[in-house]
Amino acid sequence: MTQLDELEFENVQIDRHGPIAVLTVNRPRALNALNAETLGEISAAVDMIVEDAEVGALIITGGGDRAFAAGADITEFKALDGVYAGRELSLAGQDVMHQIATLPIPVIAAINGFALGAGLELALACDIRVASTRAKLGMPEVTLGLLPGFGGTQRLSRLIGAGRALDLMLTARQVEAEEALTMGLVNYVADDALSKAREVAEAVLKNAPIALSLVKEAVRRGLDTTLDAGLEVEADLFGLLVATKDFGEGVDAFLNKRHAEFQGE
Repeated sequence: MTQLDELEFENVQIDRHGPIAVLTVNRPRALNALNAETLGEISAAVDMIVEDAEVGALIITGGGDRAFAAGADITEFKALDGVYAGRELSLAGQDVMHQIATLPIPVIAAINGFALGAGLELALACDIRVASTRAKLGMPEVTLGLLPGFGGTQRLSRLIGAGRALDLMLTARQVEAEEALTMGLVNYVADDALSKAREVAEAVLKNAPIALSLVKEAVRRGLDTTLDAGLEVEADLFGLLVATKDFGEGVDAFLNKRHAEFQGE
């Protein structure tokens, strides 16, 4: 057992079974709303996950059966006083989402219920999203006189296009799982989101870990630049992978019609 096999904070729990870690936001009475304490615990948990070499994939989900995370904790908004406080809250939330988005391992959101506001922003920071058939997703911030501040205006528009993103953010409407799938907001819909997320993680983990990490890096860096510059990034990372032992193992396994045994080297 490692330190991640069964680790619990006040509002966040981590369980690890083999190479898959599951981070659960565990405030079901508050519909897993993301208060400052919970965001800090998510950040600390992610740091520990990165340090555990045995973890190859991370699943993020919500405790209970009603919500993934139903937004930020609005009760904390009463303490916000002026432009500076609002900006600092936004930057703090963005930092946690960036930490998740830039993890070197695949991250899958198992959206088991409401994913609204900051909760949807948490899901958007993941690489792949699996929604329960009961899930509802939306960005209701304008109903509070706000905009999505934890990366939502940027990640949502990059994922589903500006028009669809603006529709969700300006109307504040909630979409059910099937519509979310149609618009590309989620990748899969299943009766049991966590079970399907584990299935996806297992499929991902059959592949070369360094390649998985560099695929994420190529996409992330490419989205922030021009096509030509992105293609240069792709070529550079392709070259790095050709120099790995896993590349040799993958080619040999393919040519000899056997399963590859990747070592992450």
